[in-house]
Amino acid sequence: MRRLSVALTLAGACLAVALPPATAPARAESGRAAEKTDFQRLAGTWVRPDGGYRLELKEIKKDGSLKATYYNPRPINVARAELRRKDTTITLFVELRDVNYPGSTYNLRYDPKNDRLIGIYFQAVEKQNYDVEFARTH
Repeated sequence: MRRLSVALTLAGACLAVALPPATAPARAESGRAAEKTDFQRLAGTWVRPDGGYRLELKEIKKDGSLKATYYNPRPINVARAELRRKDTTITLFVELRDVNYPGSTYNLRYDPKNDRLIGIYFQAVEKQNYDVEFARTH
């Protein structure tokens, strides 16, 4: 009987160590909610220093949908734009469909430390990838 009592006590102690506290899911949920609103910090105007190409991000929603406009220097049709989060990284995908822009794309990630959008521009006409960076304008 004493062995059973010791075994049950040890099993209970192991369970207490192995299981997270009851408040952990609540904290994780509030953390996820805060992360979702991080998309909002990308709202604004971004410029590529290598040519003045301008990208405007607005009407950003928690699900990552947004309204994006692109200028070179005239407006270029943005067929699709979306924000996503992978772990702690926010990414932005933009697809351009217009004259001389038959499916050119930007795949960018947000660098919060330097407040930059950094990534790859696929130039569909030339079928070439270019490293690019956008800086926020104030």
